[in-house]
Amino acid sequence: MDINFFEDPQEVPRGREDVRFKQIGLFVYEDLRRVAVGLELTPFLERPCIDIVVRNSDGVIAGTMVLIETLTPNITLTLHLRDKTPTARYELTAQIYYDHPEQKTRQNFHRETVAFEVVAPGEQRFTFAA
Repeated sequence: MDINFFEDPQEVPRGREDVRFKQIGLFVYEDLRRVAVGLELTPFLERPCIDIVVRNSDGVIAGTMVLIETLTPNITLTLHLRDKTPTARYELTAQIYYDHPEQKTRQNFHRETVAFEVVAPGEQRFTFAA
């Protein structure tokens, strides 16, 4: 008897080396100071960590988030921009990594960087080949 739990072979959980961002979605709130960050990852066997860094157009860090061993491949969080005066363009870098606390090491894997604008409220979506 053959039991298949996954109808789509692309949705089979992957090992560390093959975990990827499928999509990054951003929603700029009306105050232009907060951004909802939505991440969609490929299914994974081991729970990944994710670093998110947002830099303004001057290259200064405007916000950061760290997700430790996420349980789900779909995540939405709100990031607060720390700039005193928001700039029009920002760059978000998301890095998938796996941590080894006992060895005090970190293995970086997939990384994506997207540029987005904070001039008006609304959604911006970036899709990647998984």
